[in-house]
Amino acid sequence: MKIIIYFAIFMSKVIENALATLRLIVVSNNKKMLGAILNFITSIIWVITAGIVIIDIKSDILKVIFFCLGSFVGSYVGSYVENKIALGNNLLTCIIDKENINTIDELRSKGYAITTVPGYGKDKEKYVLLIFTARKQKSKVVKDIKTLNPNCMIISEIANNITGGYTNL
Repeated sequence: MKIIIYFAIFMSKVIENALATLRLIVVSNNKKMLGAILNFITSIIWVITAGIVIIDIKSDILKVIFFCLGSFVGSYVGSYVENKIALGNNLLTCIIDKENINTIDELRSKGYAITTVPGYGKDKEKYVLLIFTARKQKSKVVKDIKTLNPNCMIISEIANNITGGYTNL
């Protein structure tokens, strides 16, 4: 019977922490209502699970161990799921040598929204490409860039479109 309680504690914490991790991400992506709903659910799970663990805690330390293990695994699961969902947008900054200007046209022909800025590196002229893209598409965009220009520098940052401009989202 105790193994069922341990398993229930473990799974509850996995679910709670996975949802809590997702909540942080959805709130940071401006989805406040979904974040509030997830917070409500995680609070219910936490209160019930903590109550089960606290009852008779001194004589059954395994409840605490399974509680902590569930938290550990839940954080990992939440991060994994969030990475698969990939909410949000990225701004990719790609720095290419000026003589590789064909990279810009090739990327635009694939439908990417690109703004170019002339730049100057240590030894030669460069172009700085600003590419606003959905986070789900980041890997594909980076692969396309690296195929066209394997020696370029690419920087990725989280971005939110405030207003205007052309995007392929």
